[in-house]
Amino acid sequence: MIATLRLFADYHTHTRYSHGKGTIADNVAFARQRGLSEVAITDHGPASLLMSNLIRRTDWVQIRREIEVQNGIYRDIRILFGVEANIVSLDGDLDVPREVLSQMDIVLAGLHLFVVPASLRAGVSLIINNAWLSRLSRNLGRRARRDNTRAVIRAVRKNRIDIITHPGLQLSIDTRELARVCADHGTALEINTSHREVTTDFIQCAAEEGVRFAIGSDAHDPWRVGDLGQGLALAQAAGLRPDQVINAVKPGQAPRFQ
Repeated sequence: MIATLRLFADYHTHTRYSHGKGTIADNVAFARQRGLSEVAITDHGPASLLMSNLIRRTDWVQIRREIEVQNGIYRDIRILFGVEANIVSLDGDLDVPREVLSQMDIVLAGLHLFVVPASLRAGVSLIINNAWLSRLSRNLGRRARRDNTRAVIRAVRKNRIDIITHPGLQLSIDTRELARVCADHGTALEINTSHREVTTDFIQCAAEEGVRFAIGSDAHDPWRVGDLGQGLALAQAAGLRPDQVINAVKPGQAPRFQ
């Protein structure tokens, strides 16, 4: 396949501050090895139950300081201070305070099964229904899909979110409805290269609504930072243009930073 896109950034990476295996410096080192011009550090918000460490408010300060140090060392790459926030209610609430979000260079958000919900109602709708009840009947499955879609759409409308991570992973989503709202709010949908559940049908359906995409590694090991080949192949197979992917340009073209 002839290359029609060149990826210059990875906006979805994790470190030891949540449940990644490396440091911020490790992620930056591998991003530079892969020739990236930008990399974002986007550890999980504190509601995630899968984290080896619980993010505290003081950690955000330390993460930002470490990123500033790295940005002071290197001139060939820009390191972004970010987060992968959890959507924890049907009303689209995130698990990161607004005052913290306002300080970040980039905000990612997504639905995850293994989180502490904002309420019992949210836990039933977003966790129990998706993990178990939706498998019992089509009606319950349709209700879970409706609730999932509503929660993400409300999050987009309520918060400044740059990228919705792995839409539809383990939790069914109405792609077209979500894409339409994201397009209106300038929020990209992720083509995630770790979970590998995105299809060309999903991309083409979403693209018809005018939404843009971000190809992200969701790296939890430093060596996976910038491992974007599978997502790049999908984007090209779906016929995406460089202007439809926020971390892509034409081959030979200079990056356009966020």
